[in-house]
Amino acid sequence: QVQLVESGGGLVEAGGSLRLSCAASGSIAGPNRMGWYRQAPGKQRDLVATITNGGTTTYADSVKGRFTISRDNAKNTVYLEMNSLKPEDIAVYYCNARTIFNDYWGQGTQVTVSS
Repeated sequence: QVQLVESGGGLVEAGGSLRLSCAASGSIAGPNRMGWYRQAPGKQRDLVATITNGGTTTYADSVKGRFTISRDNAKNTVYLEMNSLKPEDIAVYYCNARTIFNDYWGQGTQVTVSS
C-alpha cells in the first residue's frame, strides 16, 4: 500500500513563494502520473499540475508561468514550486499518484495567501 505524505504548506503574503513536497512511502511501479490538486472552501477539487514518470507535465491555466512541478523518481517524491502567489490560490493542496490500477491521495496541506 502506497502512502503519500505532503509537506510545505503554510501562510505567505501575496506575491510570495512556497514549495510543496510529496513523498510516497512505497514504490509506485510502472507508468504513472503524480500531481497536485487543490480544493478551496465550498468548491470542487481541481487539477493544479501533473507530471508523468517520463517527465511530461500539465498545468491548469490559472497557474501556468507561476507554478512548476517536478519529481525525483529515485525518491518517489513530487514537488510543486509556487511563485507569485495570489489570494485565489488559497486552498488545501492534495498530492495524487495514479497508475493503471490505483489512485492514491495524500491528506492535504493548507496554503493560505494574505493580501
